[in-house]
Amino acid sequence: MEIMSHPEAKRVYLDYPATTPVDPRVVDAMLPFFTECYGNAASTSHDWGWEAERAVEDARSIVAEALHARESEIIFTSGATESNNLALKGVAQRATERRHLVTVTTEHSSVLEVMRQLERDGFEVTYLPVQPDGLLDLERVRETISHRTLLISVMLVNNEIGVIQPVADIAQMAHEHGILVHTDATQAVGKIPVDVRALKVDLLSFSAHKFYGPKGTGGLYLQQTSPKIRLKPLFQGGGQEYGLRSGTLNVPGIVGLGKALELCLAEMAAEQKRLQELRHYLEENILKRIPDAWVNGHPHQRVPYIVSLTIPGVAGEALLLSLKQVAVSAGSACASGGVEPSHVLRALGVGDSAARSSLRLGLGRFTTREDIDFALDYLTETVQFLSKSTTTLSTG
Repeated sequence: MEIMSHPEAKRVYLDYPATTPVDPRVVDAMLPFFTECYGNAASTSHDWGWEAERAVEDARSIVAEALHARESEIIFTSGATESNNLALKGVAQRATERRHLVTVTTEHSSVLEVMRQLERDGFEVTYLPVQPDGLLDLERVRETISHRTLLISVMLVNNEIGVIQPVADIAQMAHEHGILVHTDATQAVGKIPVDVRALKVDLLSFSAHKFYGPKGTGGLYLQQTSPKIRLKPLFQGGGQEYGLRSGTLNVPGIVGLGKALELCLAEMAAEQKRLQELRHYLEENILKRIPDAWVNGHPHQRVPYIVSLTIPGVAGEALLLSLKQVAVSAGSACASGGVEPSHVLRALGVGDSAARSSLRLGLGRFTTREDIDFALDYLTETVQFLSKSTTTLSTG
């Protein structure tokens, strides 16, 4: 049996959780800051610098309004990985008596690896397990808290299975004991409403390239009400970004981040409804055509644009290599090059074999019903081909 031939020109991108294309409207907003308004935002002795500074502050205002934060609470960085590092190391390196940190086994590597480093530096770290649906048990969180706990870091939306953690409930519990809360909101900002006051978080990380902005630009929300949180910077230098992120500001990138977020807010309600319908259509048809497959994660408490699918009996690596015209992922983009099964699926109790037979499909702004139909046909054929090939080899 051979996989049906498809028009070579047809390609479908279903890896939006890994990165998104920059919206053309965002590109238009950025272009002048490469060639016309090219000043350094820290050069405030002439028009070019003032123009750049105004552009940065306009973007900061957009982000602050989107997150329901103050402008002085937004720090621009190179992306969520840097923001996570700045948040966690910045808090830990100013710690005195409290030396206990709490996180979750399903966090992104830029949180887990920092926590492991902090363990080597003498901190105690608790890695909370999740339930089979991917959600935290709040009682387990409560039992973990002690008088030595400094900070809890919990991802708002999981990047592999799309579940939404009860961050506000965790923050409420933590604050009763004077504990800080950080959330990696990389898969949430620009896609679902994110209100830092409602979430009650103290620190929040995000990245522009997840919501149709440019790569290499992101930010950190740092609560500055009461009490103010002080971080130890990762970089020393010119003291930009309130002394927390030295280095010449990426003005075009920051402008693009602001414009991208502005567009997301304006179109969010309609886009969520559209993606919910597309995801329902995708999942319903996959499960009809491949009855052995299942969807990982909580069935309801999740975002509409991430689908984690397990297809038992088919090697995920072979499936990925065969899906030449449909872009999907084996899980996190940061780990998809490895052969190890997803640590997120393992944490859900999915066995190694099933975890290796799993795919992440991500929908986005430019995904159409026609794209889904093409992907469904292509995926179904490929699974059938690989299943027959496996059967032939095992009985040959």
